[in-house]
Amino acid sequence: MITPKTTAERIILGIDPGTTVMGYGIIQTTGKKAVVLTLGVLKLDKYEDYALKLKKIFERTVGLIDEFHPDELAIEAPFFGKNVQSMLKLGRAQGVAIAAAMSRELSVVEYAPKKIKKAITGNGNASKEQVANSLRQQLKFEYEDQYFDATDGLAAAYCHFCQNQILIPDSDKKTKLKLPAKKKASSWEAFVNQNPSKVKKKS
Repeated sequence: MITPKTTAERIILGIDPGTTVMGYGIIQTTGKKAVVLTLGVLKLDKYEDYALKLKKIFERTVGLIDEFHPDELAIEAPFFGKNVQSMLKLGRAQGVAIAAAMSRELSVVEYAPKKIKKAITGNGNASKEQVANSLRQQLKFEYEDQYFDATDGLAAAYCHFCQNQILIPDSDKKTKLKLPAKKKASSWEAFVNQNPSKVKKKS
């Protein structure tokens, strides 16, 4: 039985895509509080067939969605590098995870790696170790693994949560500047009087 969610409650699935290791983390948020529901990795190096790797990514993502019923997917965008083949494979892995989320009608948000690091640590060039340590301090959880992909996936989810926390109060205070309205001329004669420079006089 699924417990009904309150309007202030959200579950966010974060994914760090990869064709060797896919990291994921799921947080539950209520108001301004967030707790970790789970995090882990999907190891894909044992599969030689690239198409099979993509299939496993799709199945694992759908499995996580069906088990934890997240409302949104936050996913790390592929970074631009010199190795075109690696970028292509990473992009496909990301696309498959997004397709899995959309098959379950989740909204999807993509974040650049630097944006995620900055949201978590305040430094867009932070190391994976620094991101993991910052998350442990902020979310109060224990996770020991040789891979940082799990905490990278969790970082994507927490980044999405932090972005929304920052944007909500700002939107409440946002005001639109109104430019002075131009007076409309009531007649052609009035227009000529108001705009003498726009009217050419015949000699």
